[in-house]
Amino acid sequence: MRVVVLGTGLMGAGMARSLLRSKVDVVVWNRSVAKARSLADDGALVADDPKSAVVGADVVITMLFDADATAGVMAEALPSVGHGAVWVQCGTVGLAGVEHLAELAATYGVPFVDAPVLGTRAPAEQGKLTVLAAGPVSLREVVAPVFDAIAIRTVWAGERAGDGQRLKLAANSWVLSITAATAQAVALTRGLGLDPDAFLEAIAGGPVDSTYAQVKGRSMIDREFPPSFGVDGAVKDSELILAAMAATGIDDRLMRVLNDQYRMAAERVGEGADMAAVIEAFGP
Repeated sequence: MRVVVLGTGLMGAGMARSLLRSKVDVVVWNRSVAKARSLADDGALVADDPKSAVVGADVVITMLFDADATAGVMAEALPSVGHGAVWVQCGTVGLAGVEHLAELAATYGVPFVDAPVLGTRAPAEQGKLTVLAAGPVSLREVVAPVFDAIAIRTVWAGERAGDGQRLKLAANSWVLSITAATAQAVALTRGLGLDPDAFLEAIAGGPVDSTYAQVKGRSMIDREFPPSFGVDGAVKDSELILAAMAATGIDDRLMRVLNDQYRMAAERVGEGADMAAVIEAFGP
């Protein structure tokens, strides 16, 4: 099997390495060439452009920042995708975005699987993501080896293109909320004159604890934000969630506040920082 990964940023590079460990042939491409070339030492073939990358592929994975970036890359690549190859779209692109991408795939007669993933940089590197997939039942056996290589679990949300995005937006609403809530608690503990480590100790191992709170909370306390899930991604995803809420009539006041907090943090620390930088939006 030959799998092509278009987009080798924080997540795509990890996914490519997980695929290489499963002994499939992996071709990678990234707009920033250096990010793709680093994978050559792991055994990946580095392509010069999306068009040449997809030639001979069995599965084409896109892991790009947003719907516009994905559409631009695939408009170039799709004419060269061979008969029988499947496009697996793993980025978080929202409801309007996935509809546009599915239409683009249909224009070129390429089967399309909507498959955003849950997890950050480390799970991507370790092959421990969760795939939230949607697409025809007939394609599940084809993509199973790919999902088995990059994930510990695949949840099939439905057969409609877009059902994967729907589940991902719901899941990310929780991720964004728990991260910002952790920042609020850390900031409040510090503001009340206590060591913020006391908050993490207080919840540790109990029913309100979570690995995410502990990991992000430690980063917040240390004020070190190496990117695992970028704060710019948190801004983008909260906007996609707001659009979905508007379409369904769900009260969006909490998500609007979260969007403001992540946006403020991105302005203060720069877009390359991890989403844990949301602590910076809660004051000194």
